[in-house]
Amino acid sequence: MTLTGGDHVADELVRQRVAAIFTLCGGHISPILVSARARGVHIVDVRDEATALFAADAVSRLGEVPGVAAVTAGPGVTNTITALKNAQLAQSPVVLLGGATATVLKGRGALQDIDQASLVRPHVKWLASVSRVADLAPALAHAFAEARAGVPGPVFVECPVDLLYPEALVREWYLGKGTGTSASLAERVERWYLVRHLSKVFAGAGSVSAPSASGPSHDIRGLSRFVARAVARLARAERPVLVVGSQAVGHGATVLPLASAIARLGIPTWLSGMARGLLGRDHAVQFRHKRREALREADLVILAGTPCDFRLEYGRHISRRAALIGVNRSAEDLVKNRRPQVGVVGPPDAFLRALADGGPPAPTRWAAWVEALRAREAARDREIDVQAAVPASPVSPLLVCRAIDAALPDDSIVVADGGDFVATASYVVRPRRPLSWLDPGVFGTLGVGAGFALGAHASRPSAEIWAIYGDGAFGFSVSEIDSLVRHRVPVIAVIGNDGRWNQIARDQVTVLGDDVATEIGRADYHAVAEGFGARGLLLDRPDRVSAVFAEAREVARSGRPVIVNALIGDTDFRKGSLSI
Repeated sequence: MTLTGGDHVADELVRQRVAAIFTLCGGHISPILVSARARGVHIVDVRDEATALFAADAVSRLGEVPGVAAVTAGPGVTNTITALKNAQLAQSPVVLLGGATATVLKGRGALQDIDQASLVRPHVKWLASVSRVADLAPALAHAFAEARAGVPGPVFVECPVDLLYPEALVREWYLGKGTGTSASLAERVERWYLVRHLSKVFAGAGSVSAPSASGPSHDIRGLSRFVARAVARLARAERPVLVVGSQAVGHGATVLPLASAIARLGIPTWLSGMARGLLGRDHAVQFRHKRREALREADLVILAGTPCDFRLEYGRHISRRAALIGVNRSAEDLVKNRRPQVGVVGPPDAFLRALADGGPPAPTRWAAWVEALRAREAARDREIDVQAAVPASPVSPLLVCRAIDAALPDDSIVVADGGDFVATASYVVRPRRPLSWLDPGVFGTLGVGAGFALGAHASRPSAEIWAIYGDGAFGFSVSEIDSLVRHRVPVIAVIGNDGRWNQIARDQVTVLGDDVATEIGRADYHAVAEGFGARGLLLDRPDRVSAVFAEAREVARSGRPVIVNALIGDTDFRKGSLSI
């Protein structure tokens, strides 16, 4: 049987070891979904295209193979733009397949026909608009290579509908049942043009063979020279600090050697973004609190996969008297707002492994510094203990977050989707292992939760998945409870429900004296969950926290998603935390 364009796409996905496609159905892409499922690829359909892209993003971050989303033409593609930009800024190697109108109908008013390439181009690192069936698989192979090469990022392959369906059917679409003897000259010319066009579209389609591209290179030019300079600076340091960000975390094959290298270096280390959990729950060199104070007092700072953006107050958190070593895949991010004395363009994990192998001095000269940092860490933990004990009606958000931390098993993944409640959780909840924390990244996008949970489950089905939501963020993807139920994703979703956009309200009311547009009311999200077929639990009393979470875990073990509607009160824990 002659292979269709959908078959060629599916065959390349199999060659690339893609296990799942995340999608919302559409006639433009149906052949891809049907052919992929016939080849054993799991099709995960959702209720919003952004969710499909978020799910693919999570797969990209947690595994070695880029995640794949397939969406229909027009609105299907436009609905992914926020998620695409989020993946781009998070440097996540996502592959987006987009349907498109038939090649011969472009610009003629066809259904959902827009200039998709111009719209998508600013948000991806590479794109292709395919015009021949024979080019589908090669374009897709190239897309996978581009997504992972250099600075990783999302890519887009536009697949016109007439390239995907069976040739006989497409010819019937274009040519009908034939032209009678009474056809006019214009009709015969049009038929000649269409026959010629179809010959180009299907030329060579039966003998496509697309070798899969090799993986990305991780070499750093002049690595030994950079390492020698860094070792020399470490030898003189008395107050070093290492900050490890998302860009330092590659995939499953590299995270354990990276964690080992950081442990051998012995430098006081702060982890952020996807790097959370890299050293487990309570490692001797890991610190979680008072990073700003440490950076201002340090005499040597190593930024591994972390740019000097708003999270480091554009570099002002770091003392100008400190030596700065920066390593980043992106040359632009490496020098953003602050140029390091030692700047390395390349994978941060490779540099840190080489630095550890380079024999840095024993950290005995850092002993007093480490003890001072540990004293601060312990003092901050005691402050949080005191704050968590302060009643907040109905329930303190700190109390809820501490209970989540206590409940997390070793094999778990935490998904973070929200503002104030999630930021509170980031101080309290300790991921248990590498690649076990998923947050949107620098773009701060809301609505990632359901997609990230779907992608996490596809990547590590044995893990217990906890999704921590703000109530505002949860509203972005509430209909995806249906997707979680249908695909039996036993996520435990905890919604910090204070009935407002609290991260905004706190400063808006204080500075501007008005709560306009920040109040949303406390919805019965647990009842909504039941309507979609999930289990809904209400948490409205402090003495019920442990029991509710124990019940949630029991239900999740049966394969059913659980929505915990936690009614939280106000605290001063994050007062003055506005970021710009």
